[in-house]
Amino acid sequence: MGERALVIVPTYNESENVTRIVPLILAQDSRLDVLVVDDNSPDGTGQLADQLAAADPRVHVLHRAGKEGLGRAYLAGFKWALERDYAFIFEMDADFSHDPGHLPEFLAAIRDTDLVLGSRYRDGKVTVVNWPMTRLMLSYGANIYARAVTGLRLGDATGGFKCFRREVLMAIPLDQVRSNGYAFQIEMSFRAWKRGFRIAEIPIVFHDRTEGESKMSKRIVREAIWMVWRLRWWAITGNA
Repeated sequence: MGERALVIVPTYNESENVTRIVPLILAQDSRLDVLVVDDNSPDGTGQLADQLAAADPRVHVLHRAGKEGLGRAYLAGFKWALERDYAFIFEMDADFSHDPGHLPEFLAAIRDTDLVLGSRYRDGKVTVVNWPMTRLMLSYGANIYARAVTGLRLGDATGGFKCFRREVLMAIPLDQVRSNGYAFQIEMSFRAWKRGFRIAEIPIVFHDRTEGESKMSKRIVREAIWMVWRLRWWAITGNA
């Protein structure tokens, strides 16, 4: 499998992490490039990413005018990737909650499927490190809720460590994707599933961030609560 792959890494105030995680991503496989999508971070993350890009042609930076949210960042990255010849497109956090060491496992798994999800909840096991119990229960419960409402049979529909074949992203009307927070992950998987694409989950170990601040908010939780019902309605009306 010689096709090129792009790892999209959204950033907002990730200056402590970006210069460390990008080289680790590139070290996993020579086919991997990185696109840092920075939302005009006031801590200089975008400028640090530019320095990485100037030193390595496998690093690219997409600057956005301001903080618009996780989903909008990934959608911008998807469109950037589809304008180029990447066969596989990853979503990955900048804060080391997603271990770059799992990337070769994704590349192996994508050979036999269309979308690979890194799962924190698989085969009855919970592989989350350093999360407070309240955050863990919120995440675990959200996945149960999403499965019950949408019918999407995934152990970890809210996880954000993913690898798409480009054909999946080409088939999804990206301009119609409405979610922006963690519901974005559910919506993208749901839209892929409704189009008949194969989805596989592989186990990952998820580490809570050690540098920077979490982007979780009550608004993001509220969006996830109502969005799954919207997805169900779209499925019923044939608009998913």
